[in-house]
Amino acid sequence: MVGTPTIERRGLLLVLSSPSGAGKTTLARRLVDADRGISMSVSVTTRKARPGEENGRDYTFVEEAAFKRMADGGELLEWARVFDNYYGTPRAPVEAAIAEGRDVLFDIDWQGAQQLSEKMKHDVVRVFILPPSAASLEERLRARAQDPEDVVRRRMAKASAEISHWPEYDYVIVNTDLPTSMEGLTAILAAERLRRERLNGLTAFVRSMQAKL
Repeated sequence: MVGTPTIERRGLLLVLSSPSGAGKTTLARRLVDADRGISMSVSVTTRKARPGEENGRDYTFVEEAAFKRMADGGELLEWARVFDNYYGTPRAPVEAAIAEGRDVLFDIDWQGAQQLSEKMKHDVVRVFILPPSAASLEERLRARAQDPEDVVRRRMAKASAEISHWPEYDYVIVNTDLPTSMEGLTAILAAERLRRERLNGLTAFVRSMQAKL
């Protein structure tokens, strides 16, 4: 007797973007800690590691020449220059993950989100994180105490331009408080995992069921 066909799910790419300091990195880390079905995409970058960052876990740190070879060789799904440094997403591990039904989380800016959407449109779910106010955004940036004053000013000046891209995203979360934002992000992920087009074998499963009715 032939068994009922199984339903396997294609993985998705969950993109979080925001102006620097709005909280997307904290949300991303909490989601990965809470959900074993999703893992963080490890970007490659030319910037120097900050205190506490580990090569291969937080980022893969490379020299500019190596980064450009990867970009020219088609090894990156997306890449951009941000504040005098390059950031990019390696193609191979991402494509392998979604083919195996595993989800990948991205902490990238709007430029990266656009490039990723162009190349993998049907796999991408985009969420934009907004701060509750301009004042809170500045306070968060200054509280980091890792960036010099000129960098803080540059980030604040660029925040308005980054926020202008919010209409390009599928969902928007105003990060007023972390627990509520996490609830919203978890709900988005749960709903997107149930989209019909991500469920491979669903048609065969339903036909098999109907044949036995």
